[in-house]
Amino acid sequence: MGSGSTTRRKLLAGAAGVLAGSSLRSQQYPSRDNSRVPAMDELSTVMEFEAVAFAKLPRETYTYTAYGSEGEFTLRRNRQAFDWVDLIPKAVVDVSAIDTVSELLGTPLAFPIMAAPSSGHAELHRDGELATHQGATAAANTPMIVSNNASFPMDKIAAAAKSPLWFQLYPRQDLNATRALLDAALEAGSKAVVVTVDQQAAYYERPIHNRHLAAPRPVRGGGAPSNPYRVPEGRLWYEWKYADSVRSMLKAPMIAKGILTAEDARLCMEHGFDAVYVSNHGARSLDYDPSTLEVLPEIVDAVGGRVPILFDSGVCSGTDILKALALGAKAVCIGRGIRWGLGAYGAPGVQRVLEILQAELVSAMAQTGRPSLASIDRTMVKAQFP
Repeated sequence: MGSGSTTRRKLLAGAAGVLAGSSLRSQQYPSRDNSRVPAMDELSTVMEFEAVAFAKLPRETYTYTAYGSEGEFTLRRNRQAFDWVDLIPKAVVDVSAIDTVSELLGTPLAFPIMAAPSSGHAELHRDGELATHQGATAAANTPMIVSNNASFPMDKIAAAAKSPLWFQLYPRQDLNATRALLDAALEAGSKAVVVTVDQQAAYYERPIHNRHLAAPRPVRGGGAPSNPYRVPEGRLWYEWKYADSVRSMLKAPMIAKGILTAEDARLCMEHGFDAVYVSNHGARSLDYDPSTLEVLPEIVDAVGGRVPILFDSGVCSGTDILKALALGAKAVCIGRGIRWGLGAYGAPGVQRVLEILQAELVSAMAQTGRPSLASIDRTMVKAQFP
């Protein structure tokens, strides 16, 4: 009995050593207590939720959320970019009241924070996007952008809670199929449509190198790609004339997601988009894309205030949100953080993640002497991008 226990302890210790050196820990909170899964009220930062999700979820499910494309350079750069922006506080300002209320394309925002679109929430929690919507609603009616590849139909997600919903569309070459998707989303109560325009021509090295993980999932309805790197061929036909067609059939606001250059931002406005969404798909599109924070200022300058700008990728704290707002974003969307909250604790986890970000933003605004969203501008940051 004693010998067997010793052997098992050695095996577990060896497995722990392998895990500690693997790429799967690249995003985990480094100082977490590995002895037990903590209660939700013990967590004080968004990054801590990832460690709980890691402990609770099947490894393949965790990794699908965690990984970036190819060698994950952009995944790391998305986070590093926030370290290259300093905050410049005002010393004497009345910050006894902080105003974070705004409006975006007709949607009210208690905070300039939204839930970014991401697919397959049922893999993280049995109630999937229903729980995400419930958690977002409980956190000051945070608007949620529902993925085209959600686990539940839009009408069921809409019925689960009350916060505003937008719909994210992956373009379909069949315009009748596109119209059907849009009609269903709008009938369910979607207030706007976010059209993903980045090519998403990516492959992921983690599943290629780790035989215990499944290969990336094919695009829904498109079957397995024929090329050796599994580039999803169903997205490689995008043209601006498609945007013109969607605009003609859509009465709700239309947003272009996946913009990383000033040129594309200007083209978005020419083709009728009502907002620009700066995103590199959470570093899941093309590795060696620039980080979104680096390109945000040039896109803001190109847009010139004519349409609002949304932002995502790499955001982990209220200070991150404040930096993006200072560089010109109107609202910041949270992707992985919400997924970690959902995978860790379900709807209450989503609520808690958003409430942490909201509280951190209020604190950061107070500490920098910015009592309102209108007082946030570029004079409060010093960017030193390489």
